[in-house]
Amino acid sequence: MNRLSHIVALSFILMLITSIFSIAQSSEKLTDEKISELVKKIDQIYRSKTSYAEFEMEIITPRWQRTLSLDSWTEGTKKTFFRINEPKKEKGVATLRIENEMWNYLPKTNKVIKIPPSMMMSSWMGSDFTNDDLVKEFTLFEDYSYELIEIEDGSDDMYYLNCIPREDLPIVWGNIVIAARKADYIPVWQKYYDEKGNLMREATYSEIKMFGDRMVPAVMEMIPKNKEGYKTVIRYLKAEFDIELDKDIFSLRNLHSKQ
Repeated sequence: MNRLSHIVALSFILMLITSIFSIAQSSEKLTDEKISELVKKIDQIYRSKTSYAEFEMEIITPRWQRTLSLDSWTEGTKKTFFRINEPKKEKGVATLRIENEMWNYLPKTNKVIKIPPSMMMSSWMGSDFTNDDLVKEFTLFEDYSYELIEIEDGSDDMYYLNCIPREDLPIVWGNIVIAARKADYIPVWQKYYDEKGNLMREATYSEIKMFGDRMVPAVMEMIPKNKEGYKTVIRYLKAEFDIELDKDIFSLRNLHSKQ
């Protein structure tokens, strides 16, 4: 091989290495974008610029069970309003969150109670969902670090995401592992671990349906792993997204409304 051939061959190899390196960099960047997109999708699964929903919450314990009928309104990830319609005993109970402030209204005593940040991880209405689960003060995208991981017996059509909360936030979980479908980023389950790595509860998502032009899981179950026989099931009956909402919905005055 003459000198010119050596130069051509060397140039080709350098071009190939550069090309491979560029592709690797591009793939890494694309992976980061996918992770962010996945996290945002999970945060926004039941939300949009605005939303309205009607749903049932069935609370099951070894001794009793009951079903609540609720309406909910959201504006982005910063504003949330819930009101219980049935049963009669809890009718009118309402919850409002505006950014990092949250209030509950109890019609029996006609009192509005402000919920401190330390209570965000407490049970909502005796269910297996916390205050934060319902109103989403903390979001995966803003308040957790996250990375794609592989798990034992994982499926090729799933992404698995490990999320770790910021240390300065009053979040009791050591980490959350999420499984989401690669095809559309819809979550299938979320597993919540304490700081010692013990599995404390698991949320599952099922019965994926179209609500308007959005595909979302119509059923969400929350099962605590340290309380045998307990489970809470949320069933979405109606959901509308990106609709016009009255600004007065997200107000302390609306907590007292009898609508």
